[in-house]
Amino acid sequence: MDEGRISFRRYRPNDQAACLALFEGNCPAFFAPNERSDYLGFLEAEPLDYKVGLIEGRIVCAFGLQIDRSEGTLKWMLVCPQQHAQGIGTGIMEHVLSESYTAGVQLLRIAASHKSAPFFARFGAQPVDEIPNGWGPGMHRVDMEMRLESISPSPD
Repeated sequence: MDEGRISFRRYRPNDQAACLALFEGNCPAFFAPNERSDYLGFLEAEPLDYKVGLIEGRIVCAFGLQIDRSEGTLKWMLVCPQQHAQGIGTGIMEHVLSESYTAGVQLLRIAASHKSAPFFARFGAQPVDEIPNGWGPGMHRVDMEMRLESISPSPD
């Protein structure tokens, strides 16, 4: 991915339709249809720690990083399906890891599906629990953790 082409900014309420379109585009491939109401509720709460990624002014991804002392939680990571395998997910993870290191996070938690877990494993996330149909029928929940003190940050 061309590092200069994507920029991240805080989520705004008027981003809701674009974020829901990201969800719809990733459903049912990576999210269970019943999760839409949870995501909508999350967006309506106007989360302060949620961000969108833009390329040429268009929202192509969204994600959150909730930090509580030395622990972080990755929230609702979505990438435009037409942009999969173009480095955007990697860019998100590099951003999340950079913010985590800066904030002193030692443990990053990720609630993935069995379909997205291999992506997070590439960055060192390890499965700690799996719940069959945990997100909905046919969509298994995989709880993962990254111990950041054992992973070296990528050089700038």
